[in-house]
Amino acid sequence: MRILKLLFKRETFLPMAALTFASAVSATLIFSRVIVTRDYRYGFLVWNLILAWMPLVFAQIARHDYRTRRNGERAGVKFYSLCAAWLLFFPNAPYIFTDLIHLTRRSMNHFWVDLAVILSCAFTGLILGFVSLYLMHSLVTHRFGQRAGWGFVIVVSAVSSFGVYLGRFLRFNSWDVISKPAELYQGISAAAAAQFSDPRHFAFLALFATFIFVGYVILYAMAHLPTAMQLQREVKMDTDASPPGETVVTVFPAMKIRSELPLTASTAFQDS
Repeated sequence: MRILKLLFKRETFLPMAALTFASAVSATLIFSRVIVTRDYRYGFLVWNLILAWMPLVFAQIARHDYRTRRNGERAGVKFYSLCAAWLLFFPNAPYIFTDLIHLTRRSMNHFWVDLAVILSCAFTGLILGFVSLYLMHSLVTHRFGQRAGWGFVIVVSAVSSFGVYLGRFLRFNSWDVISKPAELYQGISAAAAAQFSDPRHFAFLALFATFIFVGYVILYAMAHLPTAMQLQREVKMDTDASPPGETVVTVFPAMKIRSELPLTASTAFQDS
């Protein structure tokens, strides 16, 4: 119950509600396909969606722990453990995009349905991951500055790409760090050696890291667009500060268009 209160706090309620709605729609599509086709092939997507929610949960708890610290109090073991858990589970969010590999010849009878189901889950999972990355990015920026914040995003994109590689091709899970540490170490060693023997492995890592980074940059930019309330406030301020008879239309915070327009309907016909 406490986790739900953290997720649906006032400042994060709207994105959490939207992501919950998107997850519900994705799950409905999966179950509808199962009922109609009597094929349970894509049932695993529900589990993948649940895993995609985990980094957001850890990020919100870590953010709450960071904000509730007293002035001058250092981050403790709990905070760093939450950050480590977030990083371990973060690759599960973009991982769902690799489930497109299941669109094989067996899917030709329901190709477009299966494509819509997988992409619905994939986009939902990706945005879940990006929102969690946004929260962690803000913590790093607040503590160490803008450059460190974006350096953190680049490193996470690269590490996440490697995590997706381990999950898709070597079939490791996030919790294998604890349950199968020796096998995971061997798998990482084999993966590192493969980068030199076959350039396709390195290409996958580079391209997927780029995909994650560029996608996050787009989301970050969209999150900084002015809201309707901000635009209304800026238009009011500019109108109050403009000379009589001049209307100011604010398009973006740094872009203003001035035009000589009548302020009222009655003045519009004075010269006619």
